[in-house]
Amino acid sequence: MSSVSNLLVIGNGPVGHKFLEALVQSGKADDYKVTIFGEEPHAAYDRVQLTAWFETRDAKDINMVPDGFYNDNGFTLYTNDKITRIDRIRSVVTSEQGVEVYFDKIVLATGSYPFVPPVLGHDRENTFVYRTIEDLEAITAAAQKGKVGAVIGGGLLGLEAAKALKDLGLETHVIEFAPRLMAVQVDDGGGAMLRKKIEDLGVSVHTQKNTQQICDGENTCHKMIFADGQELETDLLVFSAGIRPRDELARNTGLGMGARGGVVINNNCQSSDPNIYAIGEVALWDNRIYGLIAPGSAMAQAAVDHMTGTGDSEFAGADMSTKLKLMGVDVASIGDAHGNTPNCRAYTYVNDREEIYKKIVVSEDDKHLLGAVLIGDAAEYGSLLQFMLNKMELPPEPEGLILPQVEGHSTGIGVDALPDSAQLCSCMNVSKADVVSVVEAGAATIADIKDSTNAATGCGGCAALITQVLNAELEKLGVEVNRDLCEHFAYTRQDLYNIIRVEKIKTFEELLEKHGSGLGCDICKPTIGSLLASCWNEYILEKPLQGLQDTNDYFLGNIQKDGTYSIVPRIAGGEITADKLIVLGEIAKKYNLYTKITGGQRIDLFGARSEQLPIIWKELVSEGFESGHAYGKSMRTCKSCVGSTWCRYGVQDSVAMAIMLENRYKGLRAPHKLKMAVSGCTRECAEAQSKDVGVIATEKGWNLYVCGNGGMKPRHADLFASDIDDATLIKTIDRFFMFYIRTADRLQRTSVWMNNMEGGLEYLKSVIIDDKLGLCEELENDMSRIVGTYQCEWKTTTEDPKKVECFNHFINSDASDDNVVFVKEREQIRPIKKTERENLIAVG
Repeated sequence: MSSVSNLLVIGNGPVGHKFLEALVQSGKADDYKVTIFGEEPHAAYDRVQLTAWFETRDAKDINMVPDGFYNDNGFTLYTNDKITRIDRIRSVVTSEQGVEVYFDKIVLATGSYPFVPPVLGHDRENTFVYRTIEDLEAITAAAQKGKVGAVIGGGLLGLEAAKALKDLGLETHVIEFAPRLMAVQVDDGGGAMLRKKIEDLGVSVHTQKNTQQICDGENTCHKMIFADGQELETDLLVFSAGIRPRDELARNTGLGMGARGGVVINNNCQSSDPNIYAIGEVALWDNRIYGLIAPGSAMAQAAVDHMTGTGDSEFAGADMSTKLKLMGVDVASIGDAHGNTPNCRAYTYVNDREEIYKKIVVSEDDKHLLGAVLIGDAAEYGSLLQFMLNKMELPPEPEGLILPQVEGHSTGIGVDALPDSAQLCSCMNVSKADVVSVVEAGAATIADIKDSTNAATGCGGCAALITQVLNAELEKLGVEVNRDLCEHFAYTRQDLYNIIRVEKIKTFEELLEKHGSGLGCDICKPTIGSLLASCWNEYILEKPLQGLQDTNDYFLGNIQKDGTYSIVPRIAGGEITADKLIVLGEIAKKYNLYTKITGGQRIDLFGARSEQLPIIWKELVSEGFESGHAYGKSMRTCKSCVGSTWCRYGVQDSVAMAIMLENRYKGLRAPHKLKMAVSGCTRECAEAQSKDVGVIATEKGWNLYVCGNGGMKPRHADLFASDIDDATLIKTIDRFFMFYIRTADRLQRTSVWMNNMEGGLEYLKSVIIDDKLGLCEELENDMSRIVGTYQCEWKTTTEDPKKVECFNHFINSDASDDNVVFVKEREQIRPIKKTERENLIAVG
């Protein structure tokens, strides 16, 4: 029987934890007595998601360690303690708290530390770094006493820190020494577009600034003095000016070091001492430090494979391409983004109105992709990355890869074109061949793929691509890909829509009895509730639909983070009289509600408890207001500019058209929320081309655009019809909406619906305009019936005492929820924060 080796892992960050996971998966963990030291009080957590901590202020939300992981595998973890000395002669380490542990093998995963430029005043009070949960807690506490925050460093982490300061309510500044933001990842054009988008979000950007001194401010805690003589005052300062390897332990131990730091490693991640491995940001391979999670994970796997003899992977460098969302802005960088390759060519697409910048760098013969920069829209990242990584030959006109799609012509690549070596998941180093292998071995769902390969369990950005590969391989094996709605209904959403219409089914129970099984679930109930509402347009809280909705539909209002609800009256087209404005103001004051003008040209009222909803809505209805349906997957708003009535550029009455359209489609239930807009001229002040349905006035009538959207993945709408009159416009929108409601998948936006449709926009035109399927009259009649049966759900509710009782917080009492607590901020209420509540409890 072989003896057990003493294995010491120094560092319990994401890469150190990845090593432990890989060791367990190797099946050789029992061959080692594993001890881990981490100097933070928490077990491993996801530093990539560090900013997400601000949402709940709870370390559990970014924890990487499953319950029981250490105990179940016989691992010993020391937290809040760091190793201070390695004695290679005695094979023992000593910790700061005096713990001694003998070792046979060591894995150094000590990571890096934030570099703080040694400017005069860098160590003043209220100066921070952005690295750990404790750093974030300190920043949060300081932000409560200040008004202005600044970040030194405009790289990835610097912009994350800026977002945190902005979210904490501070006037925020970013100071960057280089001439552009993210100087390593993006070029001048991309940096300029990124700066514009960041500044549009209310963050001030200062580039080419060399901070010389930090001293007392006149109106704030600090004053920053720059080399060009300019100054900036700030209350707190966050340094994010790069990283340095945490290599002092290795240096003192006498291991081989790089000239600028870092533990020199070979392809097996061994240091100059073969019994000591180094992985992650402390490791120097080929004179380079790799500062991303994916290369660190690859190092961890290589170290496990070599140490245990269970694999043959080696670390031979890593692609540093990256895609992320910074302050809500899509940013991606691939390969040689700066075009440093001799004789390379570049193709650039710039859309100033949409604030999109895209550039690809290709070889001299246009055959291979060398690099790319994407700002504002990174939809092509996956395809471009595969072109580069796999040296796939580019299409004859490579610029088509980044230009807006031309109808009938696609430059994308299907998953079948990817070679087996294509890396689908960089976080977990999973190739297409790995996925194909587990599918051939019996994997049939994305969950199976995750369990077998760990793919899509890191950042999750590869999940869509892996699902496509999974489905393609299943179909090759002759397996019918299951697109059923859920386990209770062996039908797609489209199938169920047709069944409900043809058989005139009016209740969930009837549909379940005739065509389903079991009791239903959180997928099928709201989906079928939406289908029944779309088909028959009955009162959403009536028996056939009651109990199918989620919380928002059930209470006819959006639930907020503190358990209160928002009240959103309809303001069609954004037009409102002074009297109605006064009504909203008086109601907000009467019930102490927070008020906010939204991007959809409405006034939202926040902070209403559930038992207050019918009381407030009864007053609103009596003053002529209707439900804005902000709580449902339904038609929301039709935004407008002032049009020809007031604007000297307007060519049509956009307000009148927007009001008419919003009133026509109000209450329409759909697979996803719907938004519209009408602009009175091509200056496009209503942003119609970012909506599901957009209308722009012309001298001859209206141009109709469809399938655009804002949100996390914005999409420019496509021109659908030109210079059409009012009647044709309405008829076309009727058909479009009803065909979407009939054929889309659950929770599928119009943009995704059309992109997934065979034939795309041209097919949609043939159905809606040319009546290719002979459905148009039926679609128009369906819409006419829905329009004719509209009712304000809140008016109906407030007129029914039994429905009103359903909004009481307690069944047997009229008391309200005393857990709802507000504080004043900017002369309005806001929910009390977790830390504020804890302080109140602490003081009694």
